[in-house]
Amino acid sequence: MLLELTLAILAILIAWDYLHKKQTDAFLAKSNISGPKALPILGNALRLRNVNTENIEAVLKENTATYGKIYRFWVFNQMHLRVTDPKLCEALLSSQHQITKSSFYDFLIDWLGRGLLLSNGKKWHTRRKIITPAFHFKILEQFVEVFDQQSTVMAKSLLAQADGQTAIDMFPVVCRMALDTISETAMGVKVHAQENQEFEYVKALNYVSTVMSKRFVNPSQRTSFLFKLTSPKVYRETQRCIGVMHRFTTQVIEKRRQALEKSMGEASNKADPPSEEEEDEDEYEHYGRKQRMAFLDILLQSTVDGEPLSNEDIREEVDTFMFEGHDTTTSGISFALYLIARHPEVQARLFEEICQIVGQDPDKVLSYRDLQDMKYLECVIKESLRLFPPVPAIGREITEDVQLGDVTLPANTNVVLSFSLIMRNPDYFPEPDAFRPDRFFGDGDSSSHVNPFLYTPFSAGPRNCIGQRFAMLEMKSVITKMLLHFELLPLGPEVQRLTTIVLRSKTGAHIGLRPRCAK
Repeated sequence: MLLELTLAILAILIAWDYLHKKQTDAFLAKSNISGPKALPILGNALRLRNVNTENIEAVLKENTATYGKIYRFWVFNQMHLRVTDPKLCEALLSSQHQITKSSFYDFLIDWLGRGLLLSNGKKWHTRRKIITPAFHFKILEQFVEVFDQQSTVMAKSLLAQADGQTAIDMFPVVCRMALDTISETAMGVKVHAQENQEFEYVKALNYVSTVMSKRFVNPSQRTSFLFKLTSPKVYRETQRCIGVMHRFTTQVIEKRRQALEKSMGEASNKADPPSEEEEDEDEYEHYGRKQRMAFLDILLQSTVDGEPLSNEDIREEVDTFMFEGHDTTTSGISFALYLIARHPEVQARLFEEICQIVGQDPDKVLSYRDLQDMKYLECVIKESLRLFPPVPAIGREITEDVQLGDVTLPANTNVVLSFSLIMRNPDYFPEPDAFRPDRFFGDGDSSSHVNPFLYTPFSAGPRNCIGQRFAMLEMKSVITKMLLHFELLPLGPEVQRLTTIVLRSKTGAHIGLRPRCAK
């Protein structure tokens, strides 16, 4: 009896699955969208058994050549669309309504909560409105000093290895610098990751970032249940590290909130408004450094419907800043240094521009205006981000049947936009694998850089990267400081792309260094 019941249930599931897939495939066929033949229940899941972070882009490229720029792929009973068609990218990214993140990102919720990266609907619109002022140029101007300081610390830490013969993997070096930078700008605290690699918060953040990147391409670890079941030790350590980060962030928030309330109370007790001299004096901490407004301070002073954000609300955003603000910039800077080291003509032109703007003194403090004036450096960074986008793909979830351009998509569809494949497509970027910064000057043979839906290292549309100006300034500062201190040399192995949440390299990003002066 039990066997018969089991077989009957299985038959019903297979029949339902068959009809569901057939109906969805017929719906997509109206828009000329097809894909590999799917098996009952499993769909195309077996095709993923040999796919990993090293070969996933090659597999996607092959599938695109076979099935077109938009093709469907079944993982069990869930249908995904892989997209390298710029028209559909533009229709989706420019939409004010299709802003729901794909369920692919749900495994990050334990760590990041539903902050700006993962929230949807009204919450996302509210948070975006609150956080946008944090990236006003007046705020970014203050952060340039942090960029300069931390870039200088990084450059000087490399002097001992700058013998012109040692290949240095820049990924871990840049990662520590980026952590110091984002912790000071996001939270207003120094974690000294470059000097103290054993700091518990730094170790926890590095561990969780690495684990999450691997989970992104591993369906057996995508949900918390499967992760706990298949990798119990890693799961427990991940949860411990998340707890470490949450406690640290919460402590910082509580201290900053208490300090803010104290300062507001003192200000309200004053009978007269402060003089200009008193205001200037208040801007300085007890040890004499001018106090900057961190992102955290803006969140602490924000309200929603007249109510302040809770500590948990703020922690979601700060944790999101810490994740996005160190991992993506680490990737972008490391690959840029790697490319500059292997293109001496580009490096020579960069160094000439830098010298014209700030001179050759490696200890020169860079200003916001200095970095803004470095136009060729900006082209170099843009070209590097085209070849090695820190975020190679993003996902959206279609929550209802919708017409986007010439394509009609069914509800409950996960759409994956493969930015890295679009930005290496020869139809849009001639000589797509060549490192040619001049294409972004507008005088090359490609005008694709002016189309934000073809060139998408920071995504595009209403849900584009809110911190792209922050990232560009930080990258400019680091590269400038490195070139003022060193000549970059093409030493070490070639990079081997690892496609995860954030683009990495299996072999690291190695360069050699030769000091430019005897300072």
